[in-house]
Amino acid sequence: MITRVGRFAAACGVALALTADLASAHPISVAGASVLDGLAHPFLGWDHALAMIAVGLWAAQSGGRARWTLPASFLVAMVVGAGLGMAGIALPRVESAIALSVLALGIAIASAARPVPWVGMALVGLFASFHGHAHGTEMPDALAPALYGFGFVIATAALHGIGIVAAGLAGRVAPMLARVTGAAIAIAGALLLAV
Repeated sequence: MITRVGRFAAACGVALALTADLASAHPISVAGASVLDGLAHPFLGWDHALAMIAVGLWAAQSGGRARWTLPASFLVAMVVGAGLGMAGIALPRVESAIALSVLALGIAIASAARPVPWVGMALVGLFASFHGHAHGTEMPDALAPALYGFGFVIATAALHGIGIVAAGLAGRVAPMLARVTGAAIAIAGALLLAV
């Protein structure tokens, strides 16, 4: 189990290191002025929407404490990443990391990966920091960054919830549906990386 997780994490790291920042996985610019702008943004950027839903799907698929620890890890790390972005602290290859997060989360779901809890939380948290950073760098341009950020966090949690509920429904109707959805998310992530 550790060996498979280690190989998966190493492959993600190599892909991130080798991927040029040519992908534009974050195409929507933020001119957020309110909570509503923050609420809307994650639903309008399909890179973010897919990643958020994927976290929920993977959390539900993993079961147990992962149902709340994976989404909570994402939310906390996303806020930290946003703070880094607002402070002007650069992270490397942000857009590529966002695209890679969609690919990696899709693979995790498609393969029904169940790493030890801290590994899953660390992986989700790492990707979340890049998602947050992308928005944090834009927030100083927003008229009300705190309101926008609050809306963004609420929308992110809602998308995690959509993924959790979808996985629960899929489990009752067709257990393989979550894995097929994961494969589709992984393909979308690969397309984002190729752009």
